[in-house]
Amino acid sequence: MIDINTVYQKVLAIANKEQRGYITPQEFNLFADHAQKEIFEQYFYDLNQFKRIPGNDSNYADMVDYLEDKISVFTDSQRDVTILDDYGFIDVMHEIEDLYRITQVVVKYSGADDTVVAEQLNQKDFSAHTKLMRRFGDGQSKKRPVYLKSGNVEGALSGHTYKGFNIQVFPFPSSDISVDQVKIFYTRFPKKPNWNYQIINEKPFFLNDDNSQNFELHQSEESELVYRILALAGVHLEKPQLVQTAMALEGAKVSQEKI
Repeated sequence: MIDINTVYQKVLAIANKEQRGYITPQEFNLFADHAQKEIFEQYFYDLNQFKRIPGNDSNYADMVDYLEDKISVFTDSQRDVTILDDYGFIDVMHEIEDLYRITQVVVKYSGADDTVVAEQLNQKDFSAHTKLMRRFGDGQSKKRPVYLKSGNVEGALSGHTYKGFNIQVFPFPSSDISVDQVKIFYTRFPKKPNWNYQIINEKPFFLNDDNSQNFELHQSEESELVYRILALAGVHLEKPQLVQTAMALEGAKVSQEKI
């Protein structure tokens, strides 16, 4: 966790020192959310890049561990979901509003002793698999459930159109949750940061209450958040000098880290 009031005060201090204008709480909250999401998504890009590096270099291995540690706080989420119809469709986007990416889909069919992890397939393999497994009946196919991720889809069998991010599970679970259950394990987005405040004598004062939300990023990202928020504010407020200040501070930070 990173204290949101600390970040806001640092942003204001730098902006005021450079005489680049005032950043309102509303503007700060908007830039804060954008900056946090940028850093969050950078974790996954960096992790993917480091995992592609061949060999067993300990420095790269340490970076992978470090990034996975940063991500771990967002990967413990799970949700029981509702089947929309008799053809296994799940409206994931509306069922799980904070979903970033699915890590696992688990199915428990009626009469089964245990849950089974469903395998993700692409469209071609999903179609081929469903055709093949229908020959063997539910008994065999339920031992190896599969699922397909898609955007806007029209169910080939149901004829319904589902907009947004959906998955389809096969064999088709019952839409009655008392019969079959589907659970999705997923990586979530960070909670939206919020600097909550009250106006007193025409000035905003921070309220450290339940409506305030700190940044959920790793503590080491505090400076990065400050620089990115400053840069976003500079662009939005048409203050190129503020962008330059943020870039200079970021460059100094990178140079120090290399040393």
